[in-house]
Formats: sequence, structure tokens, C-alpha cells
Amino acid sequence: MTSMYTINYALRAHKRDPFIEFIKGMLMTPFVLHAKPIPHDPLEKEDGLVEECVMDSNVARYCDILSSIEELINEHIRKQIKGVPDQSRLRRLVPSVSTFHTKLPLRESFLLANAKHSIAARRFVPPSFNDIRRILNTAQIIAIAPKLKLITFDGDMTLYDDGKDFEQDSELVNLLVRLLKCDLIVCVVTAAGYSGDSERYEQRLSGLLKGFQTAKLPKEICNRFYLLGGECNYLFQCQEDYHLKYIPEEEYQPEYIRTWSEEQIKAILDVAQENLQRCVDDMKLPCTVMRKSKAVGLVPEQNVKIFREQLDECVLSSQHRIVSFLKLSGKKNSLPFCAFNGGCDVWVDIGNKLIGVQILQEFLGATPAETLHVGDQFLSTGNDYATRHQCCTLWIVNPEETQNVLIELLEAKKPET
Repeated sequence: MTSMYTINYALRAHKRDPFIEFIKGMLMTPFVLHAKPIPHDPLEKEDGLVEECVMDSNVARYCDILSSIEELINEHIRKQIKGVPDQSRLRRLVPSVSTFHTKLPLRESFLLANAKHSIAARRFVPPSFNDIRRILNTAQIIAIAPKLKLITFDGDMTLYDDGKDFEQDSELVNLLVRLLKCDLIVCVVTAAGYSGDSERYEQRLSGLLKGFQTAKLPKEICNRFYLLGGECNYLFQCQEDYHLKYIPEEEYQPEYIRTWSEEQIKAILDVAQENLQRCVDDMKLPCTVMRKSKAVGLVPEQNVKIFREQLDECVLSSQHRIVSFLKLSGKKNSLPFCAFNGGCDVWVDIGNKLIGVQILQEFLGATPAETLHVGDQFLSTGNDYATRHQCCTLWIVNPEETQNVLIELLEAKKPET
């Protein structure tokens, strides 16, 4: 989410992904026209043969369509390289489609998914949003595994439950240790903003840091783990004593970020705070508006659950209010920002994860095609959304799914390690 983004809640676009919806629409044709009912007459001797033939033909039709979408992506990539992505067929079909940093072997990924979940055998349930999301994830893993250098993760609901820490003996800890041992750089990119307070971040990652200590990771492996807090504002590196060390801004932040003035930051946060307080008053929310140095948030009272629709209203109204303010004030207060629904709260941050990933790539020497971001917030009210423009992504929905995609990734990397 950047300062140039607007959205219409009435169209529910904030709950849809246009590219996934496009693929769903394409796959409806074989499902509707060719998913023939199977006869169940016990006297029909060829029941098994008929069913097998129908399933095989359905698999072939799905594969044909996904191969065609692969070619649309490849053509879009060629146009990107030439600097004219707007001229691609895919951009005309899906105007909001983002940047592709690798090819996506969708056909191969579908065959793997179908072998596990028998998608082509279904007669009443067509390929779903989640089917396609997982197919895209596997395709991205296959494409990036051989050249992956930097993998970044959202925190809440990606590596651990909302506001929690890694579980004791978490398999995810073991998987992250294995990634570090594969010479990968691993970084948690979180909205949590505690300035340079390493102890606060260590509390959030205590289970992982204990896992590093239990695994007796040497200095060179520990040093490949980073945490970037406040979207893009506070960078830490793991040391050989399994503690996080704060890295001063001048060592990693580009100059244009260090020139953001306190006056500019204050102007945007003032607008956000005023709007969030209005939301609290208008909807009578049992929440507190909390101000930090580079963020302002709406936090519910203890043991209170705010409805998703109310949180989305706070996000979308804040986006609209800040964009309107920036248009009126011009370049004077124009800074990138991120307004997002955190699942149980709402935050408006100065900066965003797109900038965070850019910073890490420049500081650590990784290209977009060598970088993978894993997160659960890829709808337009989420703060992982913007990373698509800067790196490859995996869209997961909970820590269990993160565990599954990391197992896939490590299996895909085996020949290369």
C-alpha cells in the first residue's frame, strides 16, 4: 500500500486478487463444459475406464489452459525487460497485474497439486482461490529455488500466531535453521516498531533465538539472520551470542530515507491519528489509538475482538484520508506509508515493506529474482502486498502453511546444495 493507491470498498476489490480471479475464470471452462458426470449403474462394465478417461481429459484441459497462462506471463516478462509492460496481453486482461521476477511453471505445479489433492476429479467444486494460490506458490518455489539468496518473512500469522512467539520445539525453527545452513540470508520483516530496542524484538523471537543456540550455530551462520522492524526503519543482525545487534541507519539506509524530516512524518501521522480516532468515535470501538515515532495504530482493549469489517473500514478510510491530504499538500509532505489490517488491530506506518525489501537487497546484495518474501497479508489492506513489485512472493495463510512451503523449498533446493 503506497500513497498513490486508492480502492473502492463497494466493489469488494480489497478482498480479491485480480490475477487469481483471472486464472479461476479460465479454469471454469473445462470444469463446467467437460467435467462430465460418471455413470453409477452397477451393470455398466466400463465405469472405471470411463472415469479414468474423463479424469485424464480434464487434467489435460487444465494443463493446456495453465500452459497458455504461462505464455502470457512469459510475454509480460519480455515486455517488462523492454520497459513496456503495459503493452503485454496479460496487462490488458488483468490491468492491475504486478511485476514478475521469474517465469512460473504453472502446468508442472498443477500436476503436483493434482497428484496430492485430485483437483481434476472434482465434479461439484471448481478450482478455488486457495487451490490457485497454492499452485502459484509451488510454481514460484520451483522457479526460484536454484538461485535463491535472500528469503524474508512476515511475522504474525506467518511464523507464529498473532502477537505470539515461536512454539517450543517448533518445526519452523528447525526449517529456518536449515535455510541458514543452505547459505541463505534469512530476514524477518515486521511492522512491529520498537525503534532500536533489541530486547523487545528478542522477546518476539525468543523461541527462534533459543533454537539457534540449541543448534549451536556458528558466527558465520548466525550473521546471516536479520530482523527489519517498523516495515523498513530498524535493522538488527544476529550475533554469535544469539542476541540481536542494532545496525545504525547510516550503515544500511539509502540517503533518500534518511532525509525524511520529522515534520513530514508528523504531518502524515497526525492525519492518520485523527482519522483513527474518528473511526473509534463513529463506530464506538473499544480501542485505544496509540502513537509511536514512525507509526500510529488502533489497538483493541484486552480480550476484545474487533470485526474484520470494522478493521477494514479503519484501514480504507485512513488510506483515503492520507492520500487526499498528500494530494493537497503536494511534495511537501509526500512520504511512502502503509495502512493495514493486522488481523486484530490497524496500523499506519511511515514506509512500507517494498522499501524494506529494497533496502535489504541493496545492503545484502540480492536481486529481485533472487529474493523471496513469505507472508499472509497480500490483499490490498495488508502490508505484504507492496513487496510484489520488488521480489518473488509466497502467499500463505498461517504458520502451518509456512512450514509446508519451506519443506517444499528445501526439497527443491536439494540438488543445488
